[in-house]
Amino acid sequence: MSVNPSQTSLRTHLCGELRAAHIGQTVSLCGWIAKRREHGDKLAFVDLRDHSGIVQCVIDDGVDLRSEYVARITGTVRARPTGTVNANLATGEIEIGDCNVEVLRSADPPPFPIDARADDVDENVRLQYRYLDIRRERMQRNIRVRAKVNSAVRAAMERQGFVEVETPMLVPSTPEGAREFLVPSRKEPGSFYALPQSPQLFKQLLMVAGIDRYYQIARCLRDEDLRADRQYEFMQLDAEMSFVTQDDVLEAISEAVLSAAEAVTGERPATIDRITWREAMDRYGVDKPDLRFGMELVELTSIFTGTEFKAFAGAASIKGICAPGRAEEFGRNKLDALTDKAKKVGAKGLVWLKVGADGSLDSPVVKFLSASEQSALVTAVAAKPGDLVLIVADEWMTTCEVLGQLRNDLGRPPVHQGPYRYVWVVEFPLFVGVDKESGRPKPGHHPFCRPHPDDLDKFETDPLSVRAMAYDLVLNGWELGSGSIRIHEPEMQRKVFTALGISDEEANRKFGFFLKPFTFGAPPHGGFAFGLDRLVAILAGEENIREVIAFPKTQSGQDPMTNAPTRAEAKQLEELGIRTLPPKV
Repeated sequence: MSVNPSQTSLRTHLCGELRAAHIGQTVSLCGWIAKRREHGDKLAFVDLRDHSGIVQCVIDDGVDLRSEYVARITGTVRARPTGTVNANLATGEIEIGDCNVEVLRSADPPPFPIDARADDVDENVRLQYRYLDIRRERMQRNIRVRAKVNSAVRAAMERQGFVEVETPMLVPSTPEGAREFLVPSRKEPGSFYALPQSPQLFKQLLMVAGIDRYYQIARCLRDEDLRADRQYEFMQLDAEMSFVTQDDVLEAISEAVLSAAEAVTGERPATIDRITWREAMDRYGVDKPDLRFGMELVELTSIFTGTEFKAFAGAASIKGICAPGRAEEFGRNKLDALTDKAKKVGAKGLVWLKVGADGSLDSPVVKFLSASEQSALVTAVAAKPGDLVLIVADEWMTTCEVLGQLRNDLGRPPVHQGPYRYVWVVEFPLFVGVDKESGRPKPGHHPFCRPHPDDLDKFETDPLSVRAMAYDLVLNGWELGSGSIRIHEPEMQRKVFTALGISDEEANRKFGFFLKPFTFGAPPHGGFAFGLDRLVAILAGEENIREVIAFPKTQSGQDPMTNAPTRAEAKQLEELGIRTLPPKV
């Protein structure tokens, strides 16, 4: 039996679906009164709104209909009079006449207008009345974009043979990095569950269990500081696969992501670009590069090998970027601000040069650079008259990070602005830096990430150069998610633990419940998880994931609608065996 979602016992159509083809039909519509305009001949024009759009109804002026009243209107579809067609409205060619009006529910005046003007309303007010905010066209679109993404992701995973499995929400506390939310146990006072940061451990156990291909649209929780792309609660596509290589995982996840994008935009990129972590840092200065604009970092070290400029002499790495046509807008105050920003990120200083109309360079340091160095510099960065050149000399990582930040500051467009540029970043470092206290390397991801097979001989001699079989998916400079091929052999796992300074005893204490199943035969496996909130925000044209979440928290972690978090009653705390400290003054 086919189901028409427009038709119910109370309505025949949705407001926004009526067109000229419906002229002459008698229709029943249900929705909210968006606007009322009085007419001179005892008639009123009423805009009726539901989630599909708005339609104009002509009613008797004596009917009491006010903003946000819920009404059922039955009438005849007719063409609008000549000269009154609204080209900006999908239903702008028609109106509903000969109307019979039934008020289904009256309404108090809303605290803000339920239209585009609400975008200017204070966010706390919008979140306090979120159920009204969601009535707006923009929020209706965003919530429905989210539903399309979820549906397309599920379909893509099922096409590829993945099985949906739900994992627990009450789990043991694990050292995964981010701060956890703890849940006290009433049955065992003094003991706590943790809410899952991700299903990481369980999905790997499902591989041991022989599920082969698992996925879940999982709710994850992390007690982190909130920002535009982060909430306490977030949703991710979580997946794991057995008997696979890195290419297999990337292909499966790419299919899900591109299917979701196609469901929303109608367009599908042929492939997703792929670069190594080293290349991303070298060319873009960040491990989540935005490929929509140029201004790539250029290696300049060889140009200044024999330089007399002390700031460049002997530097391990000298890099530069060229900001096209930006020289004139950067006066001394702005240049000083750029220098301060560079120092704050980690540089000792910043060299700037402006390219004049005749191709000459204007900068306080020009007198220290030879003619050949100036010429080679201009050629290397492809500078043209009116361009601004920025240079940093330092350790390789510092030059990359500083110029990567300045590149984004000067050139990056809003995250949702097209075109959509996806990129896989692969071959991340297995270890990142050395712990000052222990002298041991620090893990770049988690300690179960598989080392690159070509780097196994470097564990003892050069551990910081060991690459991981780890990968991130980036869209328009936002990291959507990350994953890796996992370690499934006890010998390899012990080797990584040893490098990190984790003894067998400590490993069993922290990860025993997770490691023991691997002794019963674990297949080679790998997986990935990406944030659905971030993907939906970009596809919906939003800069903040709060705009695509039905009931989010504010940046301070508050919920103005429910007033959460709230203080627990003394009786509740007593049952849980908990005492709280007095509030800080």
